[in-house]
Amino acid sequence: MSDGLRPIQAERLARELDWNLLRTFIVLAQSGSVTRAADRLRLKQPTVSSALKRLEDRLGRKLINRKPGQFELTEAGELLLKEAIEIQGSILRLGTLMRDVTDEIRGHVEIAMASHVVSPLYDDTLREFHERHPAATLTINVSASKDALEAVTSRRASLAVCLVRERNPKLEYLRLFREFFGLFCGPPHPLYGKTNLTKADLAGQSAVSFVTDRLEDALRPVTLMRAEADLEDRIVGTSANLEEVRRMIIAGLGIGPLPVHVAKRDIREGLLWQLPPYDALPEIDVHVVWNPKAKLNRAEQALLDMLLEKIRLTPIEERTYR
Repeated sequence: MSDGLRPIQAERLARELDWNLLRTFIVLAQSGSVTRAADRLRLKQPTVSSALKRLEDRLGRKLINRKPGQFELTEAGELLLKEAIEIQGSILRLGTLMRDVTDEIRGHVEIAMASHVVSPLYDDTLREFHERHPAATLTINVSASKDALEAVTSRRASLAVCLVRERNPKLEYLRLFREFFGLFCGPPHPLYGKTNLTKADLAGQSAVSFVTDRLEDALRPVTLMRAEADLEDRIVGTSANLEEVRRMIIAGLGIGPLPVHVAKRDIREGLLWQLPPYDALPEIDVHVVWNPKAKLNRAEQALLDMLLEKIRLTPIEERTYR
């Protein structure tokens, strides 16, 4: 065991390691410099440097390579950062877990959610949860899917409802619904209101889209649809928020993708016009994601159990929005 910590050393580390050293390391790693970390922590720069040295001495590993113009985590530093973020999430949740337990379910639920989630099943779950447990509270934070997943991994969120590109073996996943994306334009656009269009008519037109509309990201099928339509390579506007992508499409900035079932009302009201392709639209799955190692409070566990049960009792055909 010469390359790692012996059992006795590990036990000693668990007893003696100061959490404040880990907290300082997290801020330092995320800041990218001692100066910025010191500003965020409201400490002097020598204090931050000293904390890093004490942590490195305690672990017996170099954590950050620092030279003039260079600041990068070592392999040991990268590993420690991931573990320290999880530890930080657990500590932040202690206040919630220590609340008095009563027969009435109380507690706060933090949901990290992608912005384009429109699902009757999900909405019904929230309604029923509130009816059964009116003393529980909710916060829904809308962000890009990768940020929602990071919030669950670090235990800052109770659960996530988002897109998934690559699965983290530390998390659990269950598909909430399947949706289909189409391309749309707004009233100012020259193709608005025109019929008998083909994909060739879209060639060279400017585009707007989601920040995750990339080949290596969660909306890869949408990226391929845009490429097949031969839209202009340069995307003139992006957002992680569906409402902002919708705003840019309606304003005429360019052609953009939206879930077809979400766009129906705007089509009826004359705010959007659907463009080719009309068939074989990209399928996108939206998942519920949770961290099985997270210590959930009673409200969090109740909502998660209710949502998972509803999903498992509802056939996928009824959770597919065309």
